[in-house]
Amino acid sequence: MGQNVKLSIVSTLYHSARYVQEFHTRATKAARQLVGDEYEIILVNDGSPDNSLELAVAIAQYDSHTIVVDLSRNFGHHKAMMTGLSFAKGERVFLIDSDLEEEPEWLASFAASMHSNDCDVVYGVQAKRKGAFIERISGYVFYRLFRFLTGVNLPDNIVTARLMSRPYVDALVSHRERELNIGGLWVTTGFNQFALPVVKHATSPTTYTLTRRMSVLVTAVTSFSSKPLEYIFYMGGLISVASLIFVLYLVYRYLFIAIPPSGYTSIIASIWLLSGLIILVLGVLGIYVSRVYSEVKQRPYTVVKRLYYNTSRSEDRARIH
Repeated sequence: MGQNVKLSIVSTLYHSARYVQEFHTRATKAARQLVGDEYEIILVNDGSPDNSLELAVAIAQYDSHTIVVDLSRNFGHHKAMMTGLSFAKGERVFLIDSDLEEEPEWLASFAASMHSNDCDVVYGVQAKRKGAFIERISGYVFYRLFRFLTGVNLPDNIVTARLMSRPYVDALVSHRERELNIGGLWVTTGFNQFALPVVKHATSPTTYTLTRRMSVLVTAVTSFSSKPLEYIFYMGGLISVASLIFVLYLVYRYLFIAIPPSGYTSIIASIWLLSGLIILVLGVLGIYVSRVYSEVKQRPYTVVKRLYYNTSRSEDRARIH
């Protein structure tokens, strides 16, 4: 394959053995229809416990357009996607999940939309979120909490699939934080972006459990906003004012009505309330301190164990990100 790459298709592998061959076939067909022979497919193995890596390597051995990036362990979906984007060389980059819930054939409509809207990014959004009741409700809560706590206007039901220009991708991968949320980075990177409605299929159960979704939310909020710290300040001020008013009320009762304070119920309740708030405040502060600790160490957010590609390729690519 020549050095001129007009299109890069980037995807990650995790429990993807049953999909990887079909995904490659369909992605190849979509790429050829759009740019002919000037494309590449980058598959990032995010420590998949099945034989996804072996299947992808077998594809790379006969297809000179395919590169397999094998990470040293599982680092997480967002970090794996960022690693794949850092390897992409195409003038345009199509990021998509490999589980076929998002169709490789969307590439044609995304490219047409990019051209007609003269934009840097075309991303997919679901008009109606797929999945069971719990998945839909947790997604609904996630997006609203994310926007409320960060001020970042992340669209509802956004999917992974997106077609991006070279300048946008360069700007996106320039973010080097270690605890990252790629959805927030998609928005804060800016440029002219256009939403395209899509219908996402349900080929497998989601790996984003309620616990994992909450973990993603905490990471996203502490990565993009200091608003929780501001809310702690306001909450402390409100409690202080309320406490002062209550104390003045008790003094007034004692001096002018001759009713001394009695009983321990209110005291115990106040102690429990304040103790809980103190623990909450310390927990929020601890999360931010841990994020700072992680960032100042400047460890790579992924480590590439090995690259697999057809021996006819001569590219020399960085191995640590």
